This record gives sequence, structure tokens and C-alpha cells, in this order.
Amino acid sequence: MSGHSKWSQIKRQKGAADVKRGASFSKLSNAIIVAAKNGGGDVNANFTLKMAVEKARQANMPKDTIDRAIKRGTGEIQGAAIEEAMYEVIAPGNIGILVEAATDNKNRITSELKNVLSKAGAKLASSGAVSYQFNKAGKLLVEVGEKDKEELELMLIDAGVEDFVEEDQEIAAFSKPNELESTKKNLEAQNLIIKEANLIYEPLNSIKLEPVQAEKIVKLLENLENLDDVIAVYTNLDL
Repeated sequence: MSGHSKWSQIKRQKGAADVKRGASFSKLSNAIIVAAKNGGGDVNANFTLKMAVEKARQANMPKDTIDRAIKRGTGEIQGAAIEEAMYEVIAPGNIGILVEAATDNKNRITSELKNVLSKAGAKLASSGAVSYQFNKAGKLLVEVGEKDKEELELMLIDAGVEDFVEEDQEIAAFSKPNELESTKKNLEAQNLIIKEANLIYEPLNSIKLEPVQAEKIVKLLENLENLDDVIAVYTNLDL
């Protein structure tokens, strides 16, 4: 994968305060609901749910709120149906953006997206027009700690990691989508600390823009992230 996106790193830094304030609880709840709906409410048998619950715990979401979200997903508690949706966007500079959403009202999120995009000179694209530029992968953030760099790289390779890049004091390790769970277990078996594990979309290649243009795209990405129903945003912008 040659086009590793730095957007995920930037948005984690920018979003830290929001997570602490609990501003992302609704997004986290929707992710839990969808995961439980698709794979059942047992975190030990549903890895996607387990990852969603771990994220919620990291954001200090109350246990009762997590439990209610799981039960909504399994149908034990009634509530508006939450559906997954993926939107493909073409932004100025021919930048591709994927917007992952979980919503109880597709008409609402589509309208909100169009409003944000129109202000930035971007537009929704047809299915497949942008997604072919991305590769689905598992991504794990591994704590570096005091380990020797060469030793750590060998441990990553032994665990089945396909590729890895440095992100601040962490290593972003990538796996095949269907091997994310096994790779995580292999890393943990070597006493490595996994701070996050997600299924993501990585660009096959990145596009470089002039700084002023790039700033406008970053602002667009932030505005998309801030929409209540948006779970994640991916881009092939080279930052």
C-alpha cells in the first residue's frame, strides 16, 4: 500500500478533546448498534462489536449506554433502525473522499452531506467512482514503548502484518481485512500493546495539492467528520 493517509493521524489529534467531552457518544453508539445488528451481541464472538465497544470504553462511555446500544442492535430494545451507508465524494483537485455513516435517516444525512459539499465545491459521486482508488485493510496502532526498532519490526512481520509506518510514538500496522483479529491476537501474544484496531480504507495512491488547496480539503474533511451520522472519513489527499 503506497498511499498511506495521514488524515487518520491528524483527526485523532484534533478529535481528542471532543472524545473527552463525550461529543462522539452518538457516533460510537451507532457503530455498536450496527455491529450488534450484523454479527450478534456477544463481544467474544463478534470482533467488529468488540472493537466498537473498546472504542466506546476508551471514550469513557458509561457501561449502561454501551449495553443499551448492544441491545438496540440485537432488537432487545426498540428504537429507530440504524443503517450503514457509504458515500463517495469528488473534491476540488480531483481528491477522492469516502464517507462512512450509520444513520436512522438516510434522507437527512444525504441532505447534510450535500450542503457541506456544495460549500466546498465538492460533489457526491456514483457508487464505484471513488472507492476503486482505495483498499480495505485492517489497521492497528501499536505502542512502540522501549522496544528496539529492528526487534519491533520483526515482531510485526512474525504476527502477519503486511505493512507498517511510523505515526508519532506509535506504529500503524496494516493487515488483510479478514486477518485483523488474528493479527491483533498475534501481536498481543508478543506482549505488544494495541491502542486501536479498525477496518479502514487506505488510498492506493495519494494526491499532493498546494498548501492553500490542501487546507481547504482538510477543512472539508473536518466538517464531514462533524456530522452526527458520520462514523469515519477517508481521503487520498497527501498531507
